[in-house]
Amino acid sequence: MASVLSSSFGLIFQLGFVVLLFCSSIAEADDISRPSPNALNSSSCNNPYRLVKVKSWVNGDEDETLSGISASFGSLLPTEAEKGSKLPAVVSNPLSGCTSSTSKLSGSIVLAFRGDCDFTTKAEVAQAQGAAGLLIINDAEDLIEMGCSEKDTNLNITIPVVMISKSGGEVLKQSMSGGHSVEILLYSPNRPIVDFSVVFLWLMAVGTLVCASLWSEFTASEQTDERYNELSPKESSNAAKEETEKEIISINTKSAIIFVISASTFLVLLYLFMSTWFVWVLIVLFCLGAVEGMHSCIVSLVLSKCKNCGRKTVNLPLLGEVSILSLVVLLFCLAFAIFWAANRKASYSWIGQDILGICLMITVLQLAQLPNIKVATVLLCCAFLYDIFWVFLSPYIFHDSVMIAVAQGDKAGGESIPMLLRIPRFFDPWGGYNMIGFGDILFPGLLVSFAHRFDKAKKKTGRNGYFLWLAIGYACGLFFTYLGLYLMDGHGQPALLYLVPCTLGLCVILGLVRGELRELWSYDGDSTSTDSTQPPLPSGEA
Repeated sequence: MASVLSSSFGLIFQLGFVVLLFCSSIAEADDISRPSPNALNSSSCNNPYRLVKVKSWVNGDEDETLSGISASFGSLLPTEAEKGSKLPAVVSNPLSGCTSSTSKLSGSIVLAFRGDCDFTTKAEVAQAQGAAGLLIINDAEDLIEMGCSEKDTNLNITIPVVMISKSGGEVLKQSMSGGHSVEILLYSPNRPIVDFSVVFLWLMAVGTLVCASLWSEFTASEQTDERYNELSPKESSNAAKEETEKEIISINTKSAIIFVISASTFLVLLYLFMSTWFVWVLIVLFCLGAVEGMHSCIVSLVLSKCKNCGRKTVNLPLLGEVSILSLVVLLFCLAFAIFWAANRKASYSWIGQDILGICLMITVLQLAQLPNIKVATVLLCCAFLYDIFWVFLSPYIFHDSVMIAVAQGDKAGGESIPMLLRIPRFFDPWGGYNMIGFGDILFPGLLVSFAHRFDKAKKKTGRNGYFLWLAIGYACGLFFTYLGLYLMDGHGQPALLYLVPCTLGLCVILGLVRGELRELWSYDGDSTSTDSTQPPLPSGEA
């Protein structure tokens, strides 16, 4: 049966819960420009460092578009390709470009290699020979910010100077081999103030949280009251047993504190030892959990609409009697996860990752529950501090934002972790992804799910309950997160900085106003689900 498969993965969920929640910041790429540190020292070396697009044509046919970074000196590039000029590319001779070239450079974009002299010297030599621009090819894959030295006080460089990566230079050199004509156009487009794809991510996160909280309502059979009357006594007994065997992880104050400490430890280990093989371990763990989550979601949905679909079984070695529906769904989920893992670098892989992640989070929020607001306060306050520390304060210790570095895969060759919902920046000429960590949905989701159970037990609905207001509070908190993201030029934000006050804070305020805070604080669903009286608090407990 489905329960057999669920129980086999129970240990994975309990062990993997910490893994899934460690990345709880929204990770965004920095803005395309950054002020030059020389801006206050020299008027001729005060250009901002900007990302540059390098479009190329080979024998008149459009070829690859590379990325580069502009220097703090020289002329500024246009922000639109239509305003730029397509010019022939010429390799400097000598390759360093530190002395006059034997090649004709007039009216062309000069390619020179890094080294042997200052960047400003290369630019002055190229400009003196009539070059219209200078492309410096780095000796590594990263892009270096090209500034001025202390002696460069009276520069008069009027041509654009751009650095590209070593691999980008190899692409241009290969295109020019064999006497091919290569033309280059340089421009630096601006990012939109707001990329509207973030709206879809916002809807996805809010929808996941609400859907997970109401999942039991969505999957409830329309004929639940008649179910056991239609089954034989033996089948009725087995069905009841399956219901009681459903594992619920009840979080207490001690486990909440231990969890945050464990998550911090795991995050540091990821940061220090992040590598491609380590990311693959996370991908395997993610796929195992996501397969179980997707399997659980699909089976529960099917059984809620067709209660007889799960009755046909088959005997399998080791597994014993298994529902045919459960087996078919499991095979489909495995194939889906394997296909995603094999094509995770494809442009469309974000769709599969989001589907798997959403199913996983829905299932986790069915298995993990908060008993009351006291535990919620401990867990969310610890997570609140955890998020702020690892995003904003960790650079003072590690010289880098640990949370953002791990989320973006900076130390794994750009191989990012899968515990994120992401969506492409469709309206951004620089591309990239908007992302939100699972923790930014699961942490508040635990509280919102509790609010729904509390409302249901106390027969509260709509504005009289807590669920609706906390769902709205979460949506507002996530909006404030993205607002902060754009106000800080795309620097990753600790989303719980905004989400905790808008959910937990709102819940506490509503409880105070309604006079129900004591009941929320010490609520126990097991003992009060049939008794609506307010339970007493232990002596001295607020």
